[in-house]
Amino acid sequence: MARAIPLVDLKKFIAGSDAEKQAFVDELGHAFHDFGFVGVINHGIAKELVSRYYAESKAFFSLPVEVKSNYEIEGLAGQRGYTSFGKEHAKQSNVGDLKEFFQLGQEVPADHSQKEEYPDNIHVAEVPDFTNTGIELYKAFESSGASLLRAIAIYLNLKPDYFADKIESGNSILRAIHYPPITQEPKSALRSEQHEDINLITLLVGASAGGLQILDAKNQWLDIVPGEDEIVVNVGDMLQRLTNNYLISTTHRVVNPPKDEWHRPRLSIPFFLHPKSDMDLTCLPDTVTAERPLAYDSITAGEYLNERLKEIGLKK
Repeated sequence: MARAIPLVDLKKFIAGSDAEKQAFVDELGHAFHDFGFVGVINHGIAKELVSRYYAESKAFFSLPVEVKSNYEIEGLAGQRGYTSFGKEHAKQSNVGDLKEFFQLGQEVPADHSQKEEYPDNIHVAEVPDFTNTGIELYKAFESSGASLLRAIAIYLNLKPDYFADKIESGNSILRAIHYPPITQEPKSALRSEQHEDINLITLLVGASAGGLQILDAKNQWLDIVPGEDEIVVNVGDMLQRLTNNYLISTTHRVVNPPKDEWHRPRLSIPFFLHPKSDMDLTCLPDTVTAERPLAYDSITAGEYLNERLKEIGLKK
């Protein structure tokens, strides 16, 4: 079966020759401009670490609802801890997605100047290693994501470290998503209704079952089937906004399986790479052209995140 999205090898950018590095930059940039999605191999995220976090996520979601609910903390807008089934919805929909999830965020020292923006991560007494393993995985994703953004900065003719200080101690989120077995005909919701991501880029390690689809330029849904040891990376709305729609944040969804597979749950681990709240998302001057006039007002990443969390039902 032909691939729906291009495939790139991050090792060529990190350890390759100058020619290989430039080829990677071009391949990644073209993928983000044409598709908004790319598959990445040799991404530096250890398979053992991913397997461990999957096992611990599975253990958490297997807990009784009343136990999981103890980790749903009022006032955190789902940014740390548990979010119960059906609470989040796509911005254009009022029907809750068929999922529950648990989120981990950035950890900063107690004396950090913006400590109030970074609530402590939630530890689960019943699965004691769950959060610590998640933090380990979070750091691995942060490192790979920083390399990808460095390549994108070069592609956009910015300084290679353009994103470095903006994502250091950024508001990134690691989300373990559980789509339980479907037990009755859903009203209208999908496991995850069509949407775009809020952040700069999203890195996704292979899910335990299929279902991810992207909407291509011809308005057709394409199945994304990652290969072994491949992560899927996509442009989020913040990067689309920063580049005045030059890099595209592609609509995607997670469809329900065929009826004879309704009994199969699905577990998925995306990492939403966010900058710090004060990053200015004003469109880069070089991306505003006669063919692509200025599409967005200026806004900070923090203001934009707030807007979007309200739209998807996580923030009042």
